[in-house]
Amino acid sequence: MALLATSLVIPVEHTIAIELDGVHGEVSPIEVLAGLGFWTLVTLIASALPVRLTDGVQVAVSTAPLMAATVLGGPTAGAWVALLGTTDTRELRGRVAWYGTLANHAAIVLPVTLAGMVLVGVRGLGEGLFWEFLATLAATLLYFLFNLVLVSLIVLIRQGRSPREFLARAETANIWANFLTLAPLGWLMARLYEIPGGGWWTTLLFGLPLFTTRVAYQRFVEMREMFTQTIGALAEAVDKRDPYTSKHSQRVRTIAVDIGRVMRVSAAELEALEWGGLLHDVGKIGVPDSVLLKQGKLTREERITMNAHPVLGAQIIGPVDRLAPELPVIRHHHEWYNGSGYPDRLMGDEIPKLARILHVADAFEAMTADRPYRKALSTEQALAELRKFAGVQFAPEVVDAFVRTRWAEDVRDPGRPELRPIPTLGQLAADRAAHHFDAPAPGSPAADLA
Repeated sequence: MALLATSLVIPVEHTIAIELDGVHGEVSPIEVLAGLGFWTLVTLIASALPVRLTDGVQVAVSTAPLMAATVLGGPTAGAWVALLGTTDTRELRGRVAWYGTLANHAAIVLPVTLAGMVLVGVRGLGEGLFWEFLATLAATLLYFLFNLVLVSLIVLIRQGRSPREFLARAETANIWANFLTLAPLGWLMARLYEIPGGGWWTTLLFGLPLFTTRVAYQRFVEMREMFTQTIGALAEAVDKRDPYTSKHSQRVRTIAVDIGRVMRVSAAELEALEWGGLLHDVGKIGVPDSVLLKQGKLTREERITMNAHPVLGAQIIGPVDRLAPELPVIRHHHEWYNGSGYPDRLMGDEIPKLARILHVADAFEAMTADRPYRKALSTEQALAELRKFAGVQFAPEVVDAFVRTRWAEDVRDPGRPELRPIPTLGQLAADRAAHHFDAPAPGSPAADLA
């Protein structure tokens, strides 16, 4: 509807036309259509090899030819080039539902149309190359903003992820680097296209910078994916030492991220939960098999050895600067809310928020998985244990958030039990100063977490 309304109200500017008859100054409708067809073809080529992000969103370098077409032909030209030039081969093969195709094109056509109107308005404030360049930058910025908003809404509808999470992700944030390069490129493409004696063939000169921009972004995404895969492989190697904990870290990572989403943590914190969840037990590399694989109850000395794995994990990961946000998660994911955990006897809000989240995820996964010395608890039983020890072992707000995740769906929530009064943090601090804790309390969910 927006495309048709724009086409009826705003004519295509003749500067986009390609001269076919050799007569200067006279522009025929065929020459205007030839110009539109040329920029549609260029946009199709620029869109042919998009970079796929981890959540299925695709990023292409077609912004430059889209904005060049808009600079030359106005909002209507830019909108038609956006509609036709961003056609995906998956759409032609019928692999995308009609509403998906509609949403994908709307997320590009609408921003280009609005950007074109802004370009015309800003360009009308002054004359000369400076004002045109400024108008192009303003229009491209608006296109990026509006496109990101629409894409984030699509991600919200399709995957249930919040727009805030999508927009703050490192992969999405890196898109702004495209703005710094593609906006000037689009302006230059339009200017050379207009130069007498230049024309359409000058667009070929921009093939290399567009390709290198695409390759740079692809390398960025690949490096992040390789980093995540490497972390996952390391976590899997640790888990495979014990056949009963295979895939444990992967499941803990997933549960922790789901809790983080319910608690509306930032995108950077979600990433720290993801990588910290995978690496939280990496310190078990330093635990002897005689302790790690023991099926009976651990002795006091063996428990001390086992309890050292968060510190060992932090020491292993410490030299990796990129994993600095994950260090508190790894070191403190066995701290208790009442201060009786390990290794540093932190309590309450002294425990990093992400470590409190991971503690609940780790406990739930451990309780609902088989161990050589006991059968797995049911989801109902595990949730009852989390509620029972909320305010003692687990942060109550994290347990409340866990109940709202998919892991507790269709499970009767026992609520906060009134089996005993929950001590205040001041009382817990005094108790911590007066006692020394060697191990988790018998019968608690943490008794077999290590």
